[in-house]
Amino acid sequence: MKGFLVLLLVLPAAFAAHEQGAAAQPKFEVASVKRTNDCFEGPRHIGPGSVSLGGLPLKFVLMEAFQVKTDEIQGPSWLDTDCFDIDAKLPADGNMGQIPAMLQALLTERFKLAAHTEDRTRAGYALVVDKDGLKVKEDDPKTDFMGKGMSGRLAAGRGGRGLLKGAMTMETLARALSNQGYGPVQDETGLTGKYDIDLSWARDPDLAPPNPFAPAAAPPSADAPLVPQVDLFAAVRKLGLRLDRRSVPSQFVVIDHIERIPTEN
Repeated sequence: MKGFLVLLLVLPAAFAAHEQGAAAQPKFEVASVKRTNDCFEGPRHIGPGSVSLGGLPLKFVLMEAFQVKTDEIQGPSWLDTDCFDIDAKLPADGNMGQIPAMLQALLTERFKLAAHTEDRTRAGYALVVDKDGLKVKEDDPKTDFMGKGMSGRLAAGRGGRGLLKGAMTMETLARALSNQGYGPVQDETGLTGKYDIDLSWARDPDLAPPNPFAPAAAPPSADAPLVPQVDLFAAVRKLGLRLDRRSVPSQFVVIDHIERIPTEN
């Protein structure tokens, strides 16, 4: 069993390619875009060689393309409701770091997308080291932190629970926490290493709806001990970290134009 790969890649430079013009952008070798009524049904994979985004509202595709959160995209309301199946193949010399720019090029070509960014400040959280110090270890590649038969990063968010496990930097952790429905999180720990993170928390469905990218969490085995679930903020403090409420900078993507019907394959 492989760990679930969190789809949001930490590639903030991707938008720069968009502003340099389509000629500077890498593109998929081939791509299929189809409207579907089966929202949130189908494969969701971003990896070496190919991209499959099944049954996703276009806003989530924009989120991947511009590396922002869903509430940092401003555009027509149908972006939340109109779903598409997107399957694309990378060129032989393509790499995962180019995928956001390739998605931008695809949206520009097939949906006639025109957009710009705006830097704003809004209410959010700073991820800081708690007063009693950090309680997680730096990752050692020689250890089996993820468990036998698992790799990558595991993320789940259904059944009223949230789960995040993997070796990651604090910047990556902050970015993952930013997508839990509570607002943006900025890393202010000052830590640059990679750490073994194991977070499990109870979700508030009103504040943090399930992540549509995440698979349903596997039910615990019959002999598994019952672990009391705490909310996200208490779970973060168990790691020796803390989420402090404050204003943080955010980059918004403002959609100037986008067609509701894509051009044919």
